[in-house]
Amino acid sequence: MAKGLRGCLCPMLLLLCAMQELGCWAMHTAGQGPGEPGDPALLAGGRVKRGWVWNQFFVVEEYTGTEPLYVGKIHSDSDEGDGSIKYTISGEGAGTIFLIDEITGDIHATERLDREQKTFYTLRAQARDRQTDQLLEPESEFIIKVQDINDSEPRFLEGPYIGSVAELSPVGTSVMQVMASDADDPTYGSSARVVYSVLEGEQHFTVDSKTGVIRTAVADLDRETQDRYEVVIRATDMAGQLGGLSGSTTVTIVVTDVNDNPPRFPQKMYQFSIVETAPVGTAIGRVKAEDSDVGENTDMTYQVKDEEGVEMFKVTTDSNTQEAVITVQKPLDYESKKVHTVVVEALNKFVDPRFVDLGTFRDQTIVRVSVLDVDEPPEFRPPSNLLEVQEDAHVGSVVGVVTALDPDTANHPVRYAIDRSTDAERIFDIDAKTGAIVTGKVLDRETAGWHNITVLAMEADNHSQVSRASLRIRILDVNDNPPELATPYEAAVCEDAKPGQLIQTISVVDRDEPQSGHRFYFTLAPEATNNHHFSLLDIQDNTAAVHTQRVGFNRQEQDVYLLPILVVDSGPPALSSTGTLTIRVCGCDSTGAIQSCNSTAYVVSATLSPGALIALLVCVLILVVLVLLILTLKRHHKSHLTSEDDEDMRDNVIKYNDEGGGEQDTEAYDMSALRSLYDFSEIKAGDGGGGPGEGGPGRNPASELHALPQWVQSPDLDFSVFRDYICRKVEQADEDLSVPPYDSFQTYAFEGSDSPVPSLSSINTWSSGSEQDFSYLGGWGPRFRQLAALYAGRRGGEDSEES
Repeated sequence: MAKGLRGCLCPMLLLLCAMQELGCWAMHTAGQGPGEPGDPALLAGGRVKRGWVWNQFFVVEEYTGTEPLYVGKIHSDSDEGDGSIKYTISGEGAGTIFLIDEITGDIHATERLDREQKTFYTLRAQARDRQTDQLLEPESEFIIKVQDINDSEPRFLEGPYIGSVAELSPVGTSVMQVMASDADDPTYGSSARVVYSVLEGEQHFTVDSKTGVIRTAVADLDRETQDRYEVVIRATDMAGQLGGLSGSTTVTIVVTDVNDNPPRFPQKMYQFSIVETAPVGTAIGRVKAEDSDVGENTDMTYQVKDEEGVEMFKVTTDSNTQEAVITVQKPLDYESKKVHTVVVEALNKFVDPRFVDLGTFRDQTIVRVSVLDVDEPPEFRPPSNLLEVQEDAHVGSVVGVVTALDPDTANHPVRYAIDRSTDAERIFDIDAKTGAIVTGKVLDRETAGWHNITVLAMEADNHSQVSRASLRIRILDVNDNPPELATPYEAAVCEDAKPGQLIQTISVVDRDEPQSGHRFYFTLAPEATNNHHFSLLDIQDNTAAVHTQRVGFNRQEQDVYLLPILVVDSGPPALSSTGTLTIRVCGCDSTGAIQSCNSTAYVVSATLSPGALIALLVCVLILVVLVLLILTLKRHHKSHLTSEDDEDMRDNVIKYNDEGGGEQDTEAYDMSALRSLYDFSEIKAGDGGGGPGEGGPGRNPASELHALPQWVQSPDLDFSVFRDYICRKVEQADEDLSVPPYDSFQTYAFEGSDSPVPSLSSINTWSSGSEQDFSYLGGWGPRFRQLAALYAGRRGGEDSEES
């Protein structure tokens, strides 16, 4: 029993020593099972099984000593201290960071550890027999924790911080929250306990030491004075105690705007001017009230406050510039009023009720509008545009008088005229000075009851100042047209008609329109007084009824009766006309339906026989064919002429199988005839060049047509220049896609290389005739001998004259 207690107490003493070295009394037993040391039941009954004995290991981070740092000891209760057991470890850092004494089981740390990088290491321990290398204990896992020290300062990881707060916010208004993190162990000591404080900006803001919430410290933050603040916040660990580490960050706090400033006009009076002829809607000018606020707090509306300004002018707000636009609402008149005074008021659209006590959020200014005088056209007075005249008025009768006055101060005399485009028939005339409108022709209401004319009024000395007035002239009716029967009435009466039977109801028309309305009277004409067959009854509603007056009619005796009817209107003066009612006697059946009358209708047959129709169609068809044939021939003839005119001259190749007589042969061929076949003007300046001495791009093609043969002193001829030129032209023709697909004859007006003899022309010389020496002409050969003698004689004459 005592031996078992000694075997159990020794490992416990070793563990106690290790824990005392580390200053920690927390003990952890790994790999123990039932019956191992520490179990009270086993202490009483004896040890049954041996096992590992160690505590949880700690190592301080950032160790700066020169010797390896002792971590702890692993020990098996089967170790009797004779060195027969070999201890080994494996796992994280084994053999590199952590080394173990194989005999004693002491573990040392050989490197500097950082808890912020790795907080613990997991290793496995083995106890083997040194001789046989057999495991004496099962492999067991243990942990080495890195003990924290305060080596990391707080950091603000979410920066940069930008917050905002409304101006004039009360004290304590929350702005934003900042948070700093500390990499140290929050469960060990106070290394990770962070407190906040304000380093810069404490006059305007505070920060909660625990939460990091930034709040306003004053209530008079004014955006218009300062719109942003840079506040430096510091975070200190160790709960702010001496020796704690700290970090800081800068917080940008933007002061947002509130509508705490009313609009203000920079000037108390504005002056504008406008001509009196400006149309309604013309902008006079713009004024703007300034507002120190920003955004929608500067949105404002403008209005006219005085009664005169409201009537004459209108104020609108330009939403883009927030300016008041003053426009004309009624026509202006310099002669009536030269200066207008308008009171314009500006007020904010959105007023914050929290700041109403700061004052009224509106302002007023005075706008003086000066009306400028211009030369205006005359004005018609009064503006009545309706005139009336009787249709029987004589030519020259006065219809009415129009009056126009010059509104200007000068009051120039006015002249009148009628716009003849509105009175092309010259029915009316006007007195140029008085404006009296008179009739120019006889009027007829029934032809034209209304006339619309335009009267012009202009200044006598300035006809460009013209006003126009539209007049409507109504022609008043005069009873000058008699009434007439509405239609040429025809009626029918049965042979067996009875007295009093209604035959026809008649009505009349009258082109006149009396103001009191029409009233017509009907009676039989005087020539029908002996009529005993029919009677006429005036119904008193501008109609009359015709009735039979006897029993029965006989078609054999008389089949047609003509009844003259007299119609009279109500005047004044009363006019009448006579119309005739034609009554035919017809045979009727028992119901009174007309069967036949003695009126024969002769119908002339206008139809044609089928043969005549066919002949007519054949003639029309022949005419159409002839017309088409003529048109076809004309078109064919025209296209033939066009094709002949468009024939390409390049197909006319003239070939002469004859040899010339050299340079002196000038009569063998007519060179002008050869050149006339082609259009040398088509030769481009860039394609006419050849050998040296040619004109180059600026050469005039016309000069090539009349170039004289030049004498070449050297008998050796070089045709390479011509060959290169022709080859280049052939390549250009082959590459030109517009060339037609038939053969073409190319003309090359090319003279070859320059002549060694200088030009004889006096155009290109800069010297006078007296300065030139023509003696060299004698060396040009017999051809130039006469020319040399001629110039030599001229030279001798000039010398004698000078002497």
